[in-house]
Amino acid sequence: MRLWIWPLLGVLLAGCVITSDPECPPGGRPRLVAELLFGRNINDRLGVSEGDFRAFTDHEVTPRFPAGFTVTDARGQYCDSARGVIVREPSKVLMIVLEEPARDLPRLAEIAEAYKRRFSQQAVGIVTRRACAAF
Repeated sequence: MRLWIWPLLGVLLAGCVITSDPECPPGGRPRLVAELLFGRNINDRLGVSEGDFRAFTDHEVTPRFPAGFTVTDARGQYCDSARGVIVREPSKVLMIVLEEPARDLPRLAEIAEAYKRRFSQQAVGIVTRRACAAF
């Protein structure tokens, strides 16, 4: 009797997968949105000041995305697997609406690598998602 549940569950869950661009309201266009997640601690202390981060965006982000971006303050948390501890740190989230993903995705990787080098970071998170954008 229970064997019918699995195929039904598969059909229902398949409807939850998003495979196409979202429906956009008038004036909106389907776009890829990227968020980069930057930790600001260096050796367990705040090492990337507001001025440091602004200089970084001026030098690394603005030339690659002159049309604009948004920066917000955040609090990050992750597990440092090397030390086996939970680390909490002040962070920055950089959001960019990508105009041409084929051109722009490599630029995101360049920004992440530049931040890791400049501020001795292990990682920079990059999250992409589909969205509607209107400006």
